[in-house]
Amino acid sequence: MTDRTKGTAELRGQAERARGQLGATVGDLAARADVRERARARAADLRDRAGAMTVQLRSSAAQAGHAVQGGATRAQYAVEHRAPEPVRRVAQAALRLPRPVLFAGAAVVAAGVLRRRNGGR
Repeated sequence: MTDRTKGTAELRGQAERARGQLGATVGDLAARADVRERARARAADLRDRAGAMTVQLRSSAAQAGHAVQGGATRAQYAVEHRAPEPVRRVAQAALRLPRPVLFAGAAVVAAGVLRRRNGGR
């Protein structure tokens, strides 16, 4: 092979590489210019992220619910087995008629707050 043939083949190879790079660049530019497709892709990504977050929040809520239920069960056991009889009666009444017991409890708390504000009078 002569230097001239070698130079021509080398130039052709460079031209092919340049065409490939130019094609890739044009493809990238075309993808950036396709606003509708980019918006669809972004919306799909956001939907996926929202779905994952929903699953995570539901799981956290379920765990919190189980924790509260466990605490309520322990409190119920403590009231049933360790509390004095008058406290047990009030707790049982609260289970049967919760609204009057809540009002009575609120009145007791309010009386305590007022007594504290008035210096124990």
